[in-house]
Amino acid sequence: MSARLLVVALFAVAGCGGSTEELPPAAEPAHSPLLAERPAGRVVSVGHKPEGLAVDPRSGLVAIGLTNPDRLALVDTASGRVVRRVVLPESPRHLQLAGLGGPVLVPAERADRLLQVELPSGRAHATRVGRFPHDATPAAGRVFVADELGDTLSVVSGARRVKVLKAPVQPGGVAATADGGLVGVVAVRERVLQIYDARTLRPTGKIDVGIGPTHVVAAGDERFFVIDTRGNGVLEIRLRPKLRVHRRTHLPGAPYGVAIDPVRRRLWITLTELNRVAELTNRRVVRTYPTVRQPNSVAVDPATGRVFVSSRTDGTLQIIDPAYRSVTSGPRDAPKATTPGRL
Repeated sequence: MSARLLVVALFAVAGCGGSTEELPPAAEPAHSPLLAERPAGRVVSVGHKPEGLAVDPRSGLVAIGLTNPDRLALVDTASGRVVRRVVLPESPRHLQLAGLGGPVLVPAERADRLLQVELPSGRAHATRVGRFPHDATPAAGRVFVADELGDTLSVVSGARRVKVLKAPVQPGGVAATADGGLVGVVAVRERVLQIYDARTLRPTGKIDVGIGPTHVVAAGDERFFVIDTRGNGVLEIRLRPKLRVHRRTHLPGAPYGVAIDPVRRRLWITLTELNRVAELTNRRVVRTYPTVRQPNSVAVDPATGRVFVSSRTDGTLQIIDPAYRSVTSGPRDAPKATTPGRL
C-alpha cells in the first residue's frame, strides 16, 4: 500500500465522529487505458508523474508539479521547454496562481506546508498549514488552503496562518469567485460544496454535489462548476438568489481535472477513462480532443487559449491550440461535438 493510501485508510478508520464512519471513500481518477489515438497538438517531456498545472500569462510560464524527486517545473508556454526546476519538500496535487505574475500556490501535502513560489525566479516561501493541504486559492487578499485530512480550511495572510476554519469531511478542491468575495470548497468525502464569505470568514451555505465530487472552479461572481467524477457529470452551482444546482451536464468518461477560460467562456475537463479532454460551454460539449495517457490535470492560458494537459503515466505535457488544431469525433462512447454556446 502506498503512503498516501495508508494515510487515507487510517483516517477512514479513525473518523471524526459517528456519521463520518458511514461516509463512502472519496472519488479518485479512473485508471486510463493504453492510448488508442495520437494526442492532439504537441507532446513534450517534463519529468516524473506530472500533476497539478497553473499557467501565468504574464511570465509566459506554466508551473507543473513533479514527483520523485519532488519539484516544480517551470515550462515556457510557447516552446514547451523546461526553464527551471524548483525543489519542493513534497509534491502537490493541485496548483493555482495567487495573482497575475504569481506567486504559484503549491500545497505540499505530506509536508503540511503551503509554498508560494515566485515567478520567474522560483524563490519559494513556506507556511505551515493544516493536515495534508490539497488545494489553495486566493481571495480577499489572503490564501485559503483546503486541509484534506484535517477537515479544516487554513487562512494564510502573507507568510502566516492567521485563522483555521472548520470544513466538511475531507475538503479537496477549492476556488474563489472573480471578485474574491466567496470561497467554495468541495468536501470529497462528505460530497458537498461549502461556501464561505472570504472577508468575514463565515460559512454562508452548503449543498450536495453528486456522488463523487473532486474538483471545483469559479465562473465570475455568482457560479461554481463542480466535477462529479464518480457520477460522470459536471454541476453548475448558482449562488443567487439562493444556493442551488442550476444544471447538471452528463459527461461520460470519469471527468476529473478542470480548468476555466474566462475570456472564451469555456470549461476544459479531462476524461481519464477515455484519454480525452472535453471543451464545454455551461450547458453542452463543444468537442473533445485525444490526450496523453492518464490526463489528471488541465490548464488554459487565458491570453492565447492554449490548453495544457499533463500525463501522470509517462511524464509528458500536451500542448493544444484549439483554434488551429483539427479535432476528431472521438470514440463511440465519448461526448459528441455540438454547437458552441456561451459559458
